[in-house]
Amino acid sequence: MADTLKIIPLGGLGEIGLNMMAFEYGDAIIVVDCGLMFPEDYMLGIDIVIPDIGYLKKNKDKVKAFIITHGHEDHTGAIPFVLRDINVPIYATALTIGLIEEKLKEFDLHKSVVFETVRPRDKVSIGPFDVEFIRVCHSIADGCALAITTPAGIVIHTGDFKMDQTPVDGEIMDYARFTEYGERGVLALLSDSTNVEKEGYTLSEREIGRNLEDIFRQKTGRIIVAAFSSNIHRVQQVINAADRFGRKVVLNGRSMVANIRIARTLGYLTAPDGLIFDLKELDSLPPQRLVLLTTGSQGEPMSALTRMALDNHKQVKIVPGDTVILSSKFIPGHEKAISTMMNHLYRRGADVIYEKVSEIHVSGHASQEELKIMINMTKPKYFIPVHGEYRHLVLHSRLAERVGVANCLIAEDGDVVEFTAEGASIKDKVEYGKVFVDGKGVGDVGSVVLKDRMHLSQDGMVLAIIGMNEKTGEVIYGPDIVTRGLLFEEESAALLEGAKAAVTETLLGINTEARTEQLEVKEEIKKALRRYFNKQLERRPVILPIIIEI
Repeated sequence: MADTLKIIPLGGLGEIGLNMMAFEYGDAIIVVDCGLMFPEDYMLGIDIVIPDIGYLKKNKDKVKAFIITHGHEDHTGAIPFVLRDINVPIYATALTIGLIEEKLKEFDLHKSVVFETVRPRDKVSIGPFDVEFIRVCHSIADGCALAITTPAGIVIHTGDFKMDQTPVDGEIMDYARFTEYGERGVLALLSDSTNVEKEGYTLSEREIGRNLEDIFRQKTGRIIVAAFSSNIHRVQQVINAADRFGRKVVLNGRSMVANIRIARTLGYLTAPDGLIFDLKELDSLPPQRLVLLTTGSQGEPMSALTRMALDNHKQVKIVPGDTVILSSKFIPGHEKAISTMMNHLYRRGADVIYEKVSEIHVSGHASQEELKIMINMTKPKYFIPVHGEYRHLVLHSRLAERVGVANCLIAEDGDVVEFTAEGASIKDKVEYGKVFVDGKGVGDVGSVVLKDRMHLSQDGMVLAIIGMNEKTGEVIYGPDIVTRGLLFEEESAALLEGAKAAVTETLLGINTEARTEQLEVKEEIKKALRRYFNKQLERRPVILPIIIEI
């Protein structure tokens, strides 16, 4: 129906990350955010995960713009991959665009994109949509919520937010605009659910600055701070603390160097002249006057801090007396890697300060009382929780009901939420899902490949190599059995001999004519070896018969 507003989440409702949401009215679609997520444990070998944009590709002519709420990768990281199919203008604030452009340079796409730079309280018209950008506080500068005015009514999309009364940059959330829209009448509020399980209010980012200063005051050796390079406010507070206590700052990590350069160029980060040094100048600075600001707080295998912990970093060696501050949240799934990295740092004599032993990180997301305030400011007719796993969406919906919202809709990825003159409902389901990026391959690894990788990782692999006369089917060579990830071959000669015997017995049971049919022979060998290893080891390795025709 032409007078129907459709809100279609393509990612971010049912998981943390992968944020992407389409707003459709008539023959126009705008897409809010275009994010990635990092692979879960079962996604073996996968680098990143991006949303399936099959629905957008089918409606390519309708898509008018991408509107990005802020610069975190769970809201921007899929852009380089999506632009290959849908290249439309991108609307965002200056820092967000700067970070996106830096990422697009890696893919040589930065010159082919049209960027529209906006500021908080700017309004843009895109087809039937009028979009106003509203300043919010988050763990990155220049974040915005969106007020999307449509023919069906006003929709508020909060993006990621918290209500920080003392933000580092002094840019307070624009409560007035939210309240004004609430007075005008909000059809639907789409609100960040990430921290709905946390009671009270989220601490101000400025509290971290005080805690960092306390650490700087106490420590006499070298200080190494690991943080997300996109958290410009955290970086600013490290720089402020270093300046106050007479230390110089050395940057380490490609994204840290790039993001600080972008933030300084655009005026989002300030540092006195002569305070920031290049890593090449590290040895010229006395340890007691040094702060090393680095990436790698999540224990990523090739990150700068992990290489330091393993003593593999070319320029930086951890020594007794060093203090390492992990000034970031432990992302779910990374706990083991972080724990291992910390153990290595302790082995090298460093003192490690992290979230569980000191308040050196605060969330960028609103807790329960702030979520209630958002609902009360906007007074929506309908409430749709976004950004979170399913339990977060349910809990946020219950919170909204307690505050007084009568109409709550819990949508998941792919759901089509329709708003008509009769009301709102979830009517349909569109194509959605996760696309795996593995090296240079995008979408070429699916569930079957992941299942095979899981199978290989759990039970190993067996190769049965046989040379056969292509005309007579006579066995000329083998069978030779090779295993990987199953057992120590040199210690299991009897087991391997038994496997060879099983294959030989199987081949003898196949008549000469049938032996010239490779597919049939391979299938019989697979069956025989599956039975054999299941009986001997109670394992089910991947069986790969290889027949060499001679």
